[in-house]
Amino acid sequence: MASPLFLCILLVVFGSYVSISAAGDGKQSFVVVSTRSFQTQDVCSTSTGMPRPNGGAVPVVHRHGPCAKSQSTDKPSFAEALHRSRVRTDYIMSRALTMQEQEQEQDEDRVSIPAHLGTSVDSQEYVVTLGLGTPAVEQVVLLDTGSDLSWVQCAPCNSTGCYRQKDPLFDPRKSSTYVPIPCGSDVCNRLQSDHFDDGCTNDGTQCGFRVEYGDGSKTKGVYSNEALTLAPGVVINDFHFGCGYKQGGPNDNYDGLLGLGGAPESLPVQTSAVYSGAFSYCLPPVSSGTGFLALGAPTNTSAFSFTPITPLMNYDTFYTVKLTGISVGGKQLRIPRKVFEGGMIVDCGNIITHLPSTPYAKLESAFRAAMAAYPLLPSDEGDICYNFTGYTNVTVPKVALTFSGGVTVDLDVPNGVLLDGCLAFTESGPDDSVGIIGNVQMRTLEMLYDVSGGRLGFRPVAC
Repeated sequence: MASPLFLCILLVVFGSYVSISAAGDGKQSFVVVSTRSFQTQDVCSTSTGMPRPNGGAVPVVHRHGPCAKSQSTDKPSFAEALHRSRVRTDYIMSRALTMQEQEQEQDEDRVSIPAHLGTSVDSQEYVVTLGLGTPAVEQVVLLDTGSDLSWVQCAPCNSTGCYRQKDPLFDPRKSSTYVPIPCGSDVCNRLQSDHFDDGCTNDGTQCGFRVEYGDGSKTKGVYSNEALTLAPGVVINDFHFGCGYKQGGPNDNYDGLLGLGGAPESLPVQTSAVYSGAFSYCLPPVSSGTGFLALGAPTNTSAFSFTPITPLMNYDTFYTVKLTGISVGGKQLRIPRKVFEGGMIVDCGNIITHLPSTPYAKLESAFRAAMAAYPLLPSDEGDICYNFTGYTNVTVPKVALTFSGGVTVDLDVPNGVLLDGCLAFTESGPDDSVGIIGNVQMRTLEMLYDVSGGRLGFRPVAC
């Protein structure tokens, strides 16, 4: 069996932090952090580590951070990030409700399956640089556990048909390993059952694909086979992806998307014969630093804490876990467990964590009380944002999430709790049955998706 991929590149934190105890509880429940940690640095700061020997490197960076190869020029404000996150969440919730209705009605003729199979790509923030073709052409693609089908823009493609990108377009005519998937093949027929197909193209000989996302962006072209290079000497042959010749809608300095969902079109499922469907990643903070993406599970998982993971009802794409409790500043919030029964979708393509209304209200109240020393910024949207002007250091309460199986995960402070000085949690919306864990809360944790084992692992301080 090929060696699992792994690279842990440590984050250099600007400014210091000190853990302090809440009065009388003897626990380190608050953290003093430098306000510089809320700012994006000008220099990419990395150091390397290799916890898994003989592995290949797949670095992950924030596309608005200093380590991004094709850095976006317009970093969204918190209000914009929250809006994008809500658009994506609303779309996911609509799909979840459709699945609920399908199960309840048990009548396929009466159920409308959404034609848009993707979610909002405008909210996604983390990218990896991969090689596609032979010789390999570098492509910067978004990571998304909420999508399955991977795609890049392909040449020939004019300015009206493709987004502008800084990297060269992938040109299949220049690759010795490119093969379009035939129309009518089993692989192509599966696209139709998964609602990704666009019929037959090029005189009916090649398999067409189409993906439309919830934010209005879309891509279509030829479903294809190609060599995917994850690291020097680590190549996945016959990787199925979409070679997109016609794109539209929002786009911001990326070349395509890498689908990490649970359906057959995704990278983990396509490589399951080698890596057993397991993969992990560590998302670095936006301020600086590099994380990693790894296929396969480490031999020794003793550093991880695991909670059960399941698909969302009968929809394979999304990974769901059960949240059972929340603590702020070392104090467990009094929240009825029944409000978490719908589960939480783990979505690295979402920014903010969306909680059902009851736990969110409890969290907000406790967090505001713990941060009462700092002035709030005015907000028409009800956002909890602080004015740290004039402060060199601020004291932030720890926030911990407890999952089924008794697993408690301490979020990084401040990167896993605050975004631009704002509380990175919000309400799920009108439907409280399902919540979403966003990428802010995942930052600096290694998230290990052991799908065959039915579990999700957390390893702290991994990047």
